[in-house]
Amino acid sequence: MTRLAPDELVLVSPRHLAGTGLDKLSDALGPLIHLFGWSSENRLPQVSLASPGGELFLDFAPDRQDGLWWTIEHHEPFWRAEFTRQVPVEAIAALTQALPQVLGDHRHADRIPFADDYPARIAKRCGWAARSTTNGVTWTSPDGHCTADHTTDPEHAWRFMHSVHDGFDTHWTANFTVDTPDRVVAQFLAHLADDEPVERRFGDVPPMALGSALITSTRSTGLGAHTQHALEQIGRNLTSRPRHPPR
Repeated sequence: MTRLAPDELVLVSPRHLAGTGLDKLSDALGPLIHLFGWSSENRLPQVSLASPGGELFLDFAPDRQDGLWWTIEHHEPFWRAEFTRQVPVEAIAALTQALPQVLGDHRHADRIPFADDYPARIAKRCGWAARSTTNGVTWTSPDGHCTADHTTDPEHAWRFMHSVHDGFDTHWTANFTVDTPDRVVAQFLAHLADDEPVERRFGDVPPMALGSALITSTRSTGLGAHTQHALEQIGRNLTSRPRHPPR
């Protein structure tokens, strides 16, 4: 990879390797406030939002000592989703923007599509491999760095875990408790497993992930950055396929 400056914008895939993308924080919070009228309370750096009827709450707390930066809670029935620091903001924003539809508010639904499939089918469609476990099924991303456990655990129905060779600053988790609607989990997974790259400053990509992520400078000339990145994705997929001996 050509040497890049820390401030240079790059395209990164797969998304789970890209890091948090904190400069896109407004994508996760802004639409709820400006399009759907959710109330907000700022105790910087913490931000708390509440739906107009008080059924759903969203907390962003980057100063929490346990690393849980994002919490979404729904009441009656109760369910909760929690995300640690390095979860890509694109997957979180896709979920938060669709939360009003969970409450029956379908304004702007044409601009904010909601996943219409089950999480397991989304994982299979995106090339994640399934493995049965004693408590359910584990889905693993094609590169092996991200897993999604669908379990019979009495507290958490879905657990997403990520790390790169147990490397520093590549760990993150996303947990969904029992009674979380399947569509909520599906919305998160669909935008996590999407093969479209996300944009980051090169210096914001976790250093330990650089050897595993596909990174293309947005200054790429000729075919353009997105086309160049797509071609490199195809090449990487072809070379990573298992080779079978001729019959």
